[in-house]
This record gives sequence, C-alpha cells and structure tokens, in this order.
Amino acid sequence: MASAYHDLTLAQARELLDQGEVTSRELTQAMLERIEAVDGQVRAYLTVTPELALDMAEAADELLAQGQGGPLTGIPGGIKDVLCTQGVTTTCGSKILENFVPPYDAFLVKQLKEAGMVLLGKHNMDEFAMGSSTENSGFFTTRNPWDLDAIPGGSSGGSAASVAAGTCYFAVGTDTGGSIRQPASHCGVVGFKPTYGRVSRFGLVAFASSLDQAGPFTRTVADAAAVLQVIAGHDPSDSTSAPRKVPDYTAALNQGVQGLKLGVPQEFFATGIEPEVEAAVNKAIAELATQGAEIIEISLPHTEYALPVYYIIAPAEASSNLARYDGVKYGLSLRAENADLMDMYLTTRSQGFGDEVIRRIMLGTYALSAGYYEAYYGKAGQVRTLIKQDFLDAFNQVDAIVGPVAPTPAFDIGQRVDDPLQMYMSDICTLSTNLAGLPGMSLPCGFSGGRPVGLQIIAPHFAEETMLAIGHAYQQATDFHWQRPEI
Repeated sequence: MASAYHDLTLAQARELLDQGEVTSRELTQAMLERIEAVDGQVRAYLTVTPELALDMAEAADELLAQGQGGPLTGIPGGIKDVLCTQGVTTTCGSKILENFVPPYDAFLVKQLKEAGMVLLGKHNMDEFAMGSSTENSGFFTTRNPWDLDAIPGGSSGGSAASVAAGTCYFAVGTDTGGSIRQPASHCGVVGFKPTYGRVSRFGLVAFASSLDQAGPFTRTVADAAAVLQVIAGHDPSDSTSAPRKVPDYTAALNQGVQGLKLGVPQEFFATGIEPEVEAAVNKAIAELATQGAEIIEISLPHTEYALPVYYIIAPAEASSNLARYDGVKYGLSLRAENADLMDMYLTTRSQGFGDEVIRRIMLGTYALSAGYYEAYYGKAGQVRTLIKQDFLDAFNQVDAIVGPVAPTPAFDIGQRVDDPLQMYMSDICTLSTNLAGLPGMSLPCGFSGGRPVGLQIIAPHFAEETMLAIGHAYQQATDFHWQRPEI
C-alpha cells in the first residue's frame, strides 16, 4: 500500500489515518520519497521542509492517538510561495526575496496549522504571481506532470503540478486573474477560487490587492470543500475579509443539480477555443443536463473588455504594492555596493525583478501617472463595474455559470514566452470572475491532445456551496479525477 500512498485523495488518506491503518509519519515519509523521486522532473517545489514536516507529523500522530486533532491533522500539503510561512523562506518566485524568511504565518497558514496539516514545503510560481505558465519564476520553470514538455499553467503552476504529480495531498494557491483555475485545468486537478473576502489575505504578499484571493488545489471537489472549510472565515486583521458565517461546505456536496439553472455564456466559446476543448466542455455540460440541470444560453456582453481592464487595474495596483522593494526594508540589500541612493534603488530592482514584473510595474505606473489616471485607471474602473453588472444580471436568470477555463490545453514550454499578448489571452475566460469578485472553480472534464481540459463553474458571491454541489455531482458521474499522469 505504501507505494500507492501518493495516488490517494485527501479523503482516502484521512480515512486511513482515522482507522489507524497508517500514521502521519508514514504518509509524510512516503510523500517526501515521492518528491525525491519525481520532483527533479516536475520541479514543483521551491523549498522542501523534510525536518519540519516529520516533526509536524509526529505531533499529529500524538494527537490522533489521543483521539484529538482537526480535519487536516496529519495530512501532508504544500503552500504557494507567495504566502508567508514563519521560519520558512518565502520568495514569491523572485530573486528580490530570495533570502526572505517571514517572522509570522499568513492567517490561512495559521488556520491550516491549527487544523493539523503537515507542511511539506513551498511551491514554485510566476514571480509575484505575474504570469500564466510559471515560466516567469525567478528560479526555474515547473513542468506539467501530464507532459513534461508542457507548461503547468500559472501563476500557481507549482501548486497544481504538485497535486497532479502526487507530491502533496492538497495545496493552497492564489488567484488574481485565473491563477488557481487555469493551472488546475492544465494539470487535471480541482482548483477552487473563493469569493473575494471569504479567505483572509493577511500574509499573502500582494500583487493586485483588489483581485488577489487564496484557495485550494485538490484531486476532488470533496477534498476542496474540506480545505475550504478550514481556511474560510473572518480575519479582523484584514480589512477586506468578509465578516460572514462560514457554512458547512461538506454538507453542501450532496445537494445535486436537479432543478438548477446553469448559464452558458456565448462569449466563453468565442473564436480561439480549440475544438477538442469545446467538445470536452460541452460534453460535461450535457452530463449536468442529464442529472436534471436546466441549461440556458446567456450573454456576458462586456467579457471582451476583461483583458484590457485587467491589464490596467492589476499592473496599477502592482506598481503601488511593489514600490516597497527598494533594498532598504525589503528585497536585496545592496547598500554596500551603492553609495548613491538612486543607484541603490535601480540596482536592487534591475537585479531583483524579472522582465514580466518590470513590464507590469511600468504599465501600472504609466496608467496612474498625472494626465493618464482618468483616461486609463479611472475608465477601467468604470468598465469593471459593467463587467460585474453583467454577472449580477445573469444570476437573476441562473444559479451558476458553466464553461471552459481556458481556450486551449497547456501549451509547450517556450511557445508563448516572447509573445506577452498571446500569454495574456490564456486567462480570457477567468479574468472577469476576479474583476467581479466572484467564486470560481475548475475541475477536470477531459483531454485535448493528451493534455487535461477543465470545466469552469462560477457562482454568485458567497455561493460556494452551489459550485461544490455542481462539481461533486459531476465527479460522481465521471472518472477524470481518478486518472493520474504516468510519472
């Protein structure tokens, strides 16, 4: 059985632990051996913490022996390297934070530790979460476990690839414009972006503060519900955290789709979607219809503006958030090499930031500059309101929206690295959800050219239970989530 521990779902591992058939130390050791065996090919981890993980596993075993512990007690997982972890390097995938060790945990990391998780390490990512392929990492590119020549998606590519490769039972990533859902789709796992404000952003190193939201990667929708149950909730230290009661997400799983109205936006199937992707998504929607859902064609007319709006708002917020990395309090310390203050700033940022981060800082600074603020950032904010209104109007007709996550499966490494616009188009079906602050989920629904395809489900604000019910019903009738890459 030990050799197959990496193929288990979180729920299966939980059951073995609860029945005393395996210890957390055994599970953790098996995962560390799996990382040793395959992560040299996948490169999902930036940092592996074996000593810490085994210590946490032994503490978990003591609790379990006493009949105590939380829902994740003894379960090995990983964290995207954009979330602060006390005593463990947090780089944000950037050379500028290569040696940064936070003195505190992000709020959701604290919640996970209190629930008993075992921390295996930190996952690779696009630098400061800016990217769609993990090729913008300041350290190395993560590879897709289904095809090592393909990208895993981004910016949470390391987290998605790790779950797909069986080097953790769950991971927590972040989604600013699709960075949970798109890599989940490309790696054939479940990626869940909660409503903005449902999960605390305290300790999440900011990219675009009005868009960033953390959420889980798992192999099944039921596992996503279990992790969400732990990390959701109000945090007084985060002014954007919603002071709302957290429902029982696990109880929502078996509600089914009978009688639900599901909207299919025509704009998500526009020119550019590959035929095999469209066929897989349509087949998934047809399966939901056979289970009793009513499928209704809808329109989200301002979807075409999501890309330009996002690439004004997100870089503008990034230019403000990343101004703190100047070599004084944060980032590389180059004071000894630069007697002049301005030289120190320039050297720190030119050596510390990668090309994509510099590109977005420049775009954002320009959009916020005098004489251009109203023409760009101000106008983008107005169109963002129209995009949000499109969804509100749609949800007056339907209970949830279904469609593709991305117009194509994972593309080859290097294929789009020199074409930023083509790279940005990878998120065309996910950006508007972040602009509206809505919850969204990706779950595996097929393959295109041997590479996974994801079905996207979007629900009204704080209606995560609806997405979970739809996704779980779909997985009860299909087996895509049981398929594993041969690695």
